[in-house]
Amino acid sequence: MNDHKIINDPVFGFIKIPRGLLYDVVQHPLMQRLNRINQLGLASVVYPGARHTRFQHSLGAFHLTSEAILSLQQKGNFIFDSEAEAVQAAILMHDIGHGPFSHVLEHTLISGISHEDISLLMMERINRQTGGQLNLAISIFKSEYPKQFLHQLISSQLDMDRLDYLRRDSFFTGVTEGNIGSARIIKMLNVVNDSLAVESKGIYSLENFLTTRRLMYWQVYLHKTAVACEKVLVNTLMRAKTLTREGKNLFASPSLKYFLQNEVDKAWFASHEETLDMYSDLDDSDIWSALKAWKYNDDKILATLAADILNRHLFKVEVSETPANEAYIGELAQGIAQKMGISADDARQYMMSINTIQKDMYNTEDDSITILYKDGSTKDISEASELLNVQLLSKKIRKYYLCYQRFG
Repeated sequence: MNDHKIINDPVFGFIKIPRGLLYDVVQHPLMQRLNRINQLGLASVVYPGARHTRFQHSLGAFHLTSEAILSLQQKGNFIFDSEAEAVQAAILMHDIGHGPFSHVLEHTLISGISHEDISLLMMERINRQTGGQLNLAISIFKSEYPKQFLHQLISSQLDMDRLDYLRRDSFFTGVTEGNIGSARIIKMLNVVNDSLAVESKGIYSLENFLTTRRLMYWQVYLHKTAVACEKVLVNTLMRAKTLTREGKNLFASPSLKYFLQNEVDKAWFASHEETLDMYSDLDDSDIWSALKAWKYNDDKILATLAADILNRHLFKVEVSETPANEAYIGELAQGIAQKMGISADDARQYMMSINTIQKDMYNTEDDSITILYKDGSTKDISEASELLNVQLLSKKIRKYYLCYQRFG
């Protein structure tokens, strides 16, 4: 009998999953649910190839973590087998709490609780079911374990999560500039003072990694069309929630209905046992099937928004360096209200979206990456790199997006 399972991954080739705890985690229904959630939400409106799932991403991050552990051990960093397995289990489950369309959900159907919090609730549930076999994994995930560098593999500016999603998202979107040298970065990893560091030979790969991240953010994650599509979905769910609260009976799966009817936040999760089950039942298909039914609803706002997403009739987006003028916004709302026969307030609330989006490519607090030299000395990447102009990179890029319903 084989002591591991092999999965063929289009990005990294064969990924080995050892039988035992790690295989049990992969097989768990809460992990399998990630097969029904797309990694990039609605980005496929811009990049039709971006249909890969959170499950694939979790396996990729697991694979890179296994490689990183091996690389660190070869350099004489002592990692027990039990620690290695715990880090691998933690990275497998790091995204387990994501909902359909991820961040769309966090501001509409639930509030005041992040997907990280929900990931932890799910991990704790699997831990109870496996008789406490995930105690160490959870303590590393929560950064409570003494070996800090193990947590950094899961969550830091150079974690395996980022290395996988940049590679994977660039592969599936076809944005080839995003193809970072993950293997090289992993080979250059080391530990200094209980903290991850990259050997100086890896500087060029890191420069590439940081510039790639910036490129992927503006070209993929914050692409104006993808942002607009996300806003349409947010507004659709908000409208559905309002109508449900007003007593209108909308078509929805039982789990979706639960979140439309209730004001679910952190305290609600803590005091209602069934909430986690309801949440676990939610995936992308609940939203798609609801949209297909809502398209025929007699509420004009809901029907228009649902049809917008299904037929890719997306909000028009105007991006500028300064906030949109109040009078202009009022004028747009008035125009939409007239065309649709709805109130200007409703037009402004549901048929428009005004957002400020900012992203620092290099944040000195968040992004310090330690470079290790042959003589044992260290420097931050911002000092070590001749290429990266950190003043320029840490400049906050702020863009104002005004999205609104288009006609014709």
